[in-house]
Amino acid sequence: QVQLVESGGGLVQPGGSLRLSCAVSGSIRSFYTMDWYRQGPGKQRELVAAISSGGRTNYADSVKGRFTISRDNAQNTVYLQMNSLKPEDTAVYYCNVVTWEFQNYWGRGTQVTVSS
Repeated sequence: QVQLVESGGGLVQPGGSLRLSCAVSGSIRSFYTMDWYRQGPGKQRELVAAISSGGRTNYADSVKGRFTISRDNAQNTVYLQMNSLKPEDTAVYYCNVVTWEFQNYWGRGTQVTVSS
């Protein structure tokens, strides 16, 4: 079993920054990818950023140049640094990991609200 706990969400003004963290624990210590998704009000869940075991990253077009995903393999933690936040970034952000057997595990999410 794998447990994911997100933290770092909150209320921030437009143009501000937040750093999300996702601590992964359990019996599996290595993952194919570690990802961040988000689901805004009335929207479908979408992939925000992904990072492979080798460190290759992929971003949604809407966040390129503003968000940075990183991972600490020793601590089994994945981060999402979010800069220049916009109201349209308001969403619940979910951490997701994919095992080498292509099993998906999800966190419960953390709310990010961008508003003045």
